[in-house]
Amino acid sequence: MGTKFTARNLITDVAGLRVGHAQDPRLRSGVTVLVGDLPFTAGVHVMGGAPGTRETDLLSPDRVVEQVDALVLSGGSAFGLDAASGVADGLRDMGRGFVVGDVRVPIVPGAILFDLLNGGDKAWRENPYKALGLAALNAASEDFEIGSVGAGTGATTANLRGGLGSASALLPGGVTVGALVAVNALGSATVGERPEFWAAPFERNAEFGGRGVARSYPDPLLAPTKLAQHGNTTIGIVATNAALTQAQCTRLATAAQDGFARALVPSHTLMDGDLIFAASTAARAAPDLAAQVMLGHAAACVMARAVARAVYAARSVAGDTLPAWQDRFG
Repeated sequence: MGTKFTARNLITDVAGLRVGHAQDPRLRSGVTVLVGDLPFTAGVHVMGGAPGTRETDLLSPDRVVEQVDALVLSGGSAFGLDAASGVADGLRDMGRGFVVGDVRVPIVPGAILFDLLNGGDKAWRENPYKALGLAALNAASEDFEIGSVGAGTGATTANLRGGLGSASALLPGGVTVGALVAVNALGSATVGERPEFWAAPFERNAEFGGRGVARSYPDPLLAPTKLAQHGNTTIGIVATNAALTQAQCTRLATAAQDGFARALVPSHTLMDGDLIFAASTAARAAPDLAAQVMLGHAAACVMARAVARAVYAARSVAGDTLPAWQDRFG
């Protein structure tokens, strides 16, 4: 039996997870938060050469804290790391967090992308990302938009606007896997100057246009990049309801990095901060070894689809530095 389609085709098809966005059109940037109804086990894997992160060290399998309350994806480069502070404040107000005596400390790892040169107004005096993080947390829901929202608001690729994407799949036995990604890659999600996506072999139900695979391919060593813009990084989350340890979450995040490589050319470069978090709600039984292998494969396929959906769903606004896919090919 093969994979099935899930209700929303969003990461929130993993029950118990919610996603919220907040963005500032003038800033051309934003924040996306994944929060669980309950704390969840998490891991992380970094493949890019220029990451920006908060609290990722505690996700190593040898650390004491194994569960987190939320994960944050943000624009704003290093300034965007402050978004997690707003999320932590909100969670503390909700009574959430790691218990230390009579104090609760929300555990909120985060990652950022660089969108400071995308035409937005960056002349602020007070860092706006803390407030955006709190607003994104307060907006968290099972249903959410994709495209030019949240952490994908100001994202770009080599030749088109980037965006925020998500996808999911239901595996045999009731295991669900979903992906959430902010695509701001050095490389491109589409094949040369054509409308087809590199992720086309993994598409389901024409979720990013149904164009199929490209009829011709350019020299892969001449793939377009935005190296001169110095503004890159694709950051994402893959989640499942299968019960995984922190070490197994780390392996799931590692496997999901193949989704970046299938959907973005080039990917994992020295100038990207490519990073994937993995989350397990543990609502289903722990998978055996064979099931873990297939779960990793499914995570990569779902992540590739989410990348393409992000670019496909992006929309242009006045002053954009690059066109959206819909402008050129829609």
